[in-house]
Amino acid sequence: MRLLLVEDDDHVAAALSAVLAKHGLSVVHARNGEEALKALLPAHAEPFAVVLLDLGLPDQDGFEVCGRIRKICATPVIMVTARSDVRSRIHGLNLGADDYVVKPYDTGELLARIHAVSRRGAPGGAEQPADESVPGEALYLGAVTVELPTRQVSVDGAAVPLTRKEFDLLALLAQRPGVVFRREQIISEVWRTSWEGTGRTLEVHIASLRAKLRMPALIETVRGVGYRLVVPAAGAGRRLPASPAS
Repeated sequence: MRLLLVEDDDHVAAALSAVLAKHGLSVVHARNGEEALKALLPAHAEPFAVVLLDLGLPDQDGFEVCGRIRKICATPVIMVTARSDVRSRIHGLNLGADDYVVKPYDTGELLARIHAVSRRGAPGGAEQPADESVPGEALYLGAVTVELPTRQVSVDGAAVPLTRKEFDLLALLAQRPGVVFRREQIISEVWRTSWEGTGRTLEVHIASLRAKLRMPALIETVRGVGYRLVVPAAGAGRRLPASPAS
């Protein structure tokens, strides 16, 4: 499996590359954002399975690099940074990052995350919409409409842009409003992994959904268990055919 390591510190990159190589990963090192973007557009090389992106780059902010990567390819991106605040995590995920690792990290944790996101992005793998079993339906949840066929969400008719995982998470909860989903079940169905370290990523996605929908009470935390979508108004949770495209 090929991995693109975007890291400006040569000593850090060399040490990490050696560890990753021992675990069967072929690492290509890019020292800045421009090198990374060029490496992702080779004419003949095998595509990368994962991009490991440091945010502290010399030529441009790692967040900007992530946004530019998302415009040219769908390769899974793991952000690696010392920025541990939730706002930075949410910002990175909104730009299209698949995961977010805070320094200092355990090597075993990093490897687990690399393999988890590479499975999600593999052709024919787990990166399928969580709602694919109901291709012709929409969910009406009070002011919130979740269009399963087009993967669009709106609140009071205004479109709300969501990332892939945010939509999959919302669709899972919305298809069974009022039902409590265990954290392990959500991680299994949306992230397609049982690795417990994904729990922090789940919390960040929940926080991001609440903020984007501007409905903090829509997704309720059931302490010690998981989450459920609270039916907001009469008629919520109805499942109706999606309107034909005009």
